[in-house]
Amino acid sequence: MQLLEAIETRRSCRKYTSEVPSDEMVKSLLHYATKAPSATNTQPWRFAVIQDKALLDHYSEETKNILLASNTELVEKYRHILSNPDYHVFHHAPTLIIIYANQSRFFSITDCSLAAQNLMLAAHDGGLGTCWIGFSTPLFNAPHIKEELGIPEEYEAIAPLIVGYPERTLPPMEKNDPEIICWKK
Repeated sequence: MQLLEAIETRRSCRKYTSEVPSDEMVKSLLHYATKAPSATNTQPWRFAVIQDKALLDHYSEETKNILLASNTELVEKYRHILSNPDYHVFHHAPTLIIIYANQSRFFSITDCSLAAQNLMLAAHDGGLGTCWIGFSTPLFNAPHIKEELGIPEEYEAIAPLIVGYPERTLPPMEKNDPEIICWKK
């Protein structure tokens, strides 16, 4: 697949087969993630990989509990989904890759977001689907979860990405044309 085709056709996937991506495939995705640019080449990203189904099920429930206990506008918008006992935050994907940022580095959130985009494009090129699960960010920043996963205190979860083989191929999403708000010559 050519790069521009990958950019045009990649989209978020929320239905996966039960096939778990191989260790080699995951390592390859992490390799391409680290090829992202970073401010002053600080490379602030670190990765956590979870492929334990029971743990992902548990973290899905914990995520819903954390979100439902808050009263944010976002949670209110999705309360009906988050309250559904059948809703799985990670969409039963077989792999979760969390990109953590070292917060002592400048622009680490931006840098880790660039790494996430590289990872998602590489996954698409390899026949995998991905989806950024922003709902789970508070869970993976909770001190008890960081301790459980062995994540240093100074790291912040930026991009929790589910990865797996899509149940079916989806057509590209329609996107708006660029809205140029300034162009000076």
